[in-house]
Amino acid sequence: MESRVLSRATAFASSVPSLRKSSPRHPAAVSFAASPRRPIGAVSEGGNLIWGRQLRPALLLEASPSPSRRDALKPCRAAAAGGSDSAGEAKPAPVGFLGKYPWLVTGFFFFMWYFLNVIFNILNKKIYNYFPYPYFVSVIHLAVGVVYCLISWAVGLPKRAPMDSNQLKLLIPVAACHALGHVTSNVSFAAVAVSFTHTIKALEPFFNASASQFILGQSIPLSLWLSLAPVVLGVSMASLTELSFNWLGFISAMISNISFTYRSIYSKKAMTDMDSTNLYAYISIIALFFCLPPALILEGPQLLKHGFADAIAKVGLVKFITDLVWVGLFYHLYNQLATNTLERVAPLTHAVGNVLKRVFVIGFSIVIFGNKISTQTGIGTAIAIAGVAIYSYLKAKIEEEKRQAKAA
Repeated sequence: MESRVLSRATAFASSVPSLRKSSPRHPAAVSFAASPRRPIGAVSEGGNLIWGRQLRPALLLEASPSPSRRDALKPCRAAAAGGSDSAGEAKPAPVGFLGKYPWLVTGFFFFMWYFLNVIFNILNKKIYNYFPYPYFVSVIHLAVGVVYCLISWAVGLPKRAPMDSNQLKLLIPVAACHALGHVTSNVSFAAVAVSFTHTIKALEPFFNASASQFILGQSIPLSLWLSLAPVVLGVSMASLTELSFNWLGFISAMISNISFTYRSIYSKKAMTDMDSTNLYAYISIIALFFCLPPALILEGPQLLKHGFADAIAKVGLVKFITDLVWVGLFYHLYNQLATNTLERVAPLTHAVGNVLKRVFVIGFSIVIFGNKISTQTGIGTAIAIAGVAIYSYLKAKIEEEKRQAKAA
C-alpha cells in the first residue's frame, strides 16, 4: 500500500516540470507583461465596457481550451447596436412613417407657407383699417421676429452661428434693402387693396432680369424677356382700372420691387456658409435698426398724440396688442418657411409654388375683404400671374441646365 502511494507521488512530482515547461506557450495566462500595449480606453477583442470599466475575459479565453466558453464570453457588439445575432451584421435603423413618405413633409411645408402668408396678409390689412401707421407696424413685424430668434438661440434651436466683422459688413447692404422693401410694401398695403399690391409686386421678376442684364452684366435669354411681356401688360391693365388705385400705393410697391431686386444682388455678393435660419435672423436684427429711425421721425409724434389712443378706443388694448404680436409672428414664420421649403425642393418647384402663393393671397384677400374689381383688372391680374409662371418655369429650367452642365 505504501509503495503504491509513493509511486503515485513520484509520478505526480515528475509531471510538475512538464507543466512548467509548457507554460511559456501561454504567456498571457500568467502575466500581463507579455500582452501587447493598447491605448487607454481601447477595448480588446475579449473586453467589454461596463460604466467605463474594461473587463478582460481574454485571459480566461486564452487559458481555456473550451470553444463554448470562448463563444460565451465574446462581446456581442452587433447585438447591442443593431440587434443582430452575428457580430459582423447589423439590422438597418427602422424608418419612421415620415421617412417612408417624405412628400407629406414637403406638402406640409407648402401648406404652412401658404397658410401663414394668407393669414399674415389678411390680419395685416385688418390692422391698417383701424391703425394706419405702416412704418410702426413694419418695426413690429421685425421686432417680434427678432424676439423669436433670440428665444430660439437661447434654447439652442437652432444653435446661434458666430458673426464676425467681415460677415457683418456683407450683410448690412442686404439688410438695408430688406428693410426698405419691407417698409414700402407695408406702405402700399396700407394705401391700396392687398390684391392690387400683390399684382404690382408681380413685376419683381422684370426688375430682377433688368438688374442682372444691365447692372451685373449677365446675359438674359430672349425667351425670358418675352415671358416678361405679359407680366408688364397685365399689371398695366390692372392698374388702369383698379378701383383702389392711388399713386402712393403704386409707387411704394414699385420701390419695394426695386429694393428686393438689389437685396438679391447683394445677397449673391454676401454668400456665406451660414444656414438659412441664422442668416435670416441676423438680417432681421440689422433691418430692425434701419426701420426704427423713420418710424420714430415720421410717425412718432402722431402715435403719441392720437394714434395709439384711437386704435385702443376702436378695438381695445388687449386686441390691439395681440393683433400686433400675431401679425409679427406670422410675418417671421412665413418668411422662414419659404426659405426652408426652398431647401427641400428643386428651384422649379419652389418657383411654381411662389406663383401659386400669390394667386392664393390675391384670391383670399378679394373674398375676405369683399374688394370689388373691374373685369379689366381681373383679366390683367390673370395675365400678369400667367406671365410670372412662365418666366419662373423658364428661369428655373435654365438654371437647372447650367448646374447639370457644370456637374458633367
